[in-house]
Amino acid sequence: MVELGWWGVPIGVVGGAIRVSTPFLFVSLGECITERSGRINLGLEGILIMGAMSGYAVSYTSGNPWLGVLAAGGAGLLLGLLHGLACNLPRVNDIAVGIGLMLFGTGLAFFLGKPYVQPKAPTLPAIPLGAWSNSPQIRAALQVNPLFLIGVGLAIGLAWAFRNTRWGLVIRMVGDSSDAARAMGYAVPRVRTLSTALGGFLAGVGGSFLSLYYPGSWSEGLSSGQGLMAVALVIFARWNPIQCFYAALLFGGAGALGPALQSVGITSGYYLFNAAPYVVTLGIMIATCSPRRTLAGAPGELSINR
Repeated sequence: MVELGWWGVPIGVVGGAIRVSTPFLFVSLGECITERSGRINLGLEGILIMGAMSGYAVSYTSGNPWLGVLAAGGAGLLLGLLHGLACNLPRVNDIAVGIGLMLFGTGLAFFLGKPYVQPKAPTLPAIPLGAWSNSPQIRAALQVNPLFLIGVGLAIGLAWAFRNTRWGLVIRMVGDSSDAARAMGYAVPRVRTLSTALGGFLAGVGGSFLSLYYPGSWSEGLSSGQGLMAVALVIFARWNPIQCFYAALLFGGAGALGPALQSVGITSGYYLFNAAPYVVTLGIMIATCSPRRTLAGAPGELSINR
């Protein structure tokens, strides 16, 4: 993008925001479902990493990256189901279980993923939105993965489902008042377990994006804390799927700022710019630290609300 001058910075940020936001989008949507049911899952980091490893391993062995995406979702679903079942036990704290799940998923992925650090697996295709340009930099910056478009459609679909479908209204009722849900004849533990498992599935799919598209390889430091940042993203988005999409773009743009500036020759403070997503996370937590703001829109049964 050097030949583009400073025009390369906004183009790089926009293209980078689309790429970097995709795992944030899937993980935050999954956590949105989980928290709407009245449960919080801090094990998303472990699920994300396990999904990345599983997707890469299956893509490498099968030669089909889309099978890798399904395998990543399956691994996330199993870990989410484990979290949900454990939280159904008496006197079990969902936050403590989530921390344990994060350590378990991360350690298991590192152990099982050692044979796949060096091999090159088939990666997901890209949609060339920049095909109109003769500049290879613009074409490279504006490539979009199909998972991003699926995530956008999923955000719209979830927002509609929470308002207009029976299962969406049941999840919201369980998350707002377990007593009301029981009075209506719904099994609260079952609803929360299934919601946590579905959230784990989406988080696993988000992990597959990291290993099968961007950056497109498997390594132990692949996630960089994106699973934990997604929890802050959901709170910032006020448990709204559409706002999760906007917040994911914000986080993605912050993550793309460093590479975009480096592309026009600004290398001083490069690592500081790479820390932008973490600064945004910290800023969000500070800005919403007021109980009135933090709890606005929060499900009534969520741990932070009691």
